[in-house]
Amino acid sequence: MWAIFFPVRAMETLKVANSTIIASFSGWYVYLVASLIVVCGGLALAPKIGSLRIGAPDEKPEFSAFSWFSMLFGAGIGIGMLTYSTGEPLAHFTNNPDIIRGTIEAGSAEAVRPAFMWTFLHWGFGAWCTYALVGLAIGYVSHRRGLPLTIRSSLVPLFGKSMSGMAGHIVDVVAVVATILGVAVTMGLGVQQFVAGLHRIDLGDWLMAESAEGAMTASAAAIVIALLVLVGASTISALSGVGRGIKWLSNINMALSFGLLALFAVAGSGIYGLKLLGVGIWDYIVTLPANSLTLFSSNGSEVDDALVQWQLDWSVFYWAWWIAFAPFVGMFIARISRGRTIREYVFGVALVPSLMCFLWMGLAGGTAIDLELSGIAGGKILETGISDQLYATIAVLLNPTAALVVSTLVVVLLMTYLITSVDSAILIVNTINGAGEDEGTRRYHILFWGTALAFVVGSMLILGGIDAIRITMIIGALPFSFVVTLMCVSIIKAVAFDLIRKKHGVPTTAEACQEWTEGQASA
Repeated sequence: MWAIFFPVRAMETLKVANSTIIASFSGWYVYLVASLIVVCGGLALAPKIGSLRIGAPDEKPEFSAFSWFSMLFGAGIGIGMLTYSTGEPLAHFTNNPDIIRGTIEAGSAEAVRPAFMWTFLHWGFGAWCTYALVGLAIGYVSHRRGLPLTIRSSLVPLFGKSMSGMAGHIVDVVAVVATILGVAVTMGLGVQQFVAGLHRIDLGDWLMAESAEGAMTASAAAIVIALLVLVGASTISALSGVGRGIKWLSNINMALSFGLLALFAVAGSGIYGLKLLGVGIWDYIVTLPANSLTLFSSNGSEVDDALVQWQLDWSVFYWAWWIAFAPFVGMFIARISRGRTIREYVFGVALVPSLMCFLWMGLAGGTAIDLELSGIAGGKILETGISDQLYATIAVLLNPTAALVVSTLVVVLLMTYLITSVDSAILIVNTINGAGEDEGTRRYHILFWGTALAFVVGSMLILGGIDAIRITMIIGALPFSFVVTLMCVSIIKAVAFDLIRKKHGVPTTAEACQEWTEGQASA
């Protein structure tokens, strides 16, 4: 409401707050995400810890591996991946730290490898280990201790019963704020690309409007209509629950994604893309420790200032985005991962979706770069906005009729990704606010949060565009980043104490403990 009635003052305040937070806490974001990768790896690789199960010792997973991976991928990253699969490699192809330092030329063949190295850094283990840690801290404690599946339960090993009072309320409110703003960024990107796709398939010039900077963006009418359709469908899906609507939509997402990938592999630069995939993964793994811990600083020179700004615009933005998204994705992963071991869980959450993102960006982004390097595109892909670059790549690659069909497929895929992400977010926010209650018992809250998400995204997109949502999200992610730090300590303590109990023959789950206590009393 503040942004609607006082848009100029709101934007000025948000920009000042954002610059202050970024200047003060950019290092905090960088080092926190690096620490999460280390903690997740340690928990999975430790022999005794990795074999502990999220739930009862003999419990079996609720979902098949394919459905589990589909839901992980669709709810966690699908929308952003469609936007950035071509957009980010192309962005780093024309501007990355090596180009800023002047060691390589922008848009040259030498700029391709670092472009994919930085792209993989932002969409690899940093993102998925953040999600994995939050989901593990929630799921392990909730499923084994018989506690509600909500954010506050993850901190019970540290703070005990105090989490059932005001301290727990504060933690959950911080998580809800971060979730709403993190999902708002994803929805904002998705809605803009969805509208751009509708414009590409000739549904009317009214869908796009020229911004103050001269760029073509989604019109206010298109944003409102798209949100009404997408959030309405998401709310209906959320009312059907995880086992029905979200599960089936996630499977559809995965099938459509593989179909689009096959197109880029066959009709696009498949061999070149696979080569970039292999080289990019190698460069990413080799440089992961150094790049994860690198924090650019400025001594006043133009190059140093440019490096700092590049890191703020890309790495720090991504780390804040993943942290803001973590309550939603973490809660959702915890909900669908009961019965899996810690090792299976961490490797599944961190490796499979990361490789899927790399494959997407290698084939789609590699095709776009190859079309530009060869001169076939003639700048048609680079010159368009990031929301339209995937469609522009398809238009250059295929004849008009085929491009229309495939662009329609992308619009459908984007729609199902949006619905999956939003209905998952509605269920998770509803569960947090319901103190872990099952989603079916608070159906009117599902309707409320669907409306609230549409209102936040629509108003911010119309008033300030995606930049307004990004600024607000980075601010909102900061409080939850401290909660994530406490979650790290909490899950380490929880598994350590379970190993001690196991060593002394004491039950480590709530159900087993109750049976053991009853047996002792009978004896």
